[in-house]
Amino acid sequence: MEKALFVVGIIRGTHGFSGECKVESSSGEYEHLLKLKDVTLQHGSESREVSVESCSLGNNIMYVKFKGIDSDKDILKYNRWEIVVPRKYAKPLEKGEWYISDLQNCSLVYEGKGEPATLDAPAKVVGTITDVLEGGAGYLLEVSLSDSCDRKVLVPFRDEFIGKVDVKNGTVQLMHLWILE
Repeated sequence: MEKALFVVGIIRGTHGFSGECKVESSSGEYEHLLKLKDVTLQHGSESREVSVESCSLGNNIMYVKFKGIDSDKDILKYNRWEIVVPRKYAKPLEKGEWYISDLQNCSLVYEGKGEPATLDAPAKVVGTITDVLEGGAGYLLEVSLSDSCDRKVLVPFRDEFIGKVDVKNGTVQLMHLWILE
């Protein structure tokens, strides 16, 4: 897991004429981005490693100047490119928070009647989490069901539907089977 790269921001246009750009945080938080020194700019299969020359906070935006990108025309080439960094430089997690990449490919398990699995009654794998999407009232887990080769469902990532999340063992507990119907 440590070698994973995380998208921490997206270049959203130029700021002035000296190569400075506007960066939108992927997490919605900016403080951890102020400490970045070296990053990778990425767009599809293209990438470029750059050093951060300066950065400052605006109102829900960060202004960044990369070394070697010295004009508004130069930074326009990188509009909509992602800024990626190793996991250790991504936003620190609070209790009850997970990176989307850690949830992807976890098994969604149902243990039955809210009781924990035992050796006699192990948890049943009902699907695999393929993605996490933003919904109107919160996040949704996109789940590829085990009993169907092509059926996917969306499960609200909320306490009443999801129990224990154990990314170390790759499992997420489903509280109610009816949500998969």
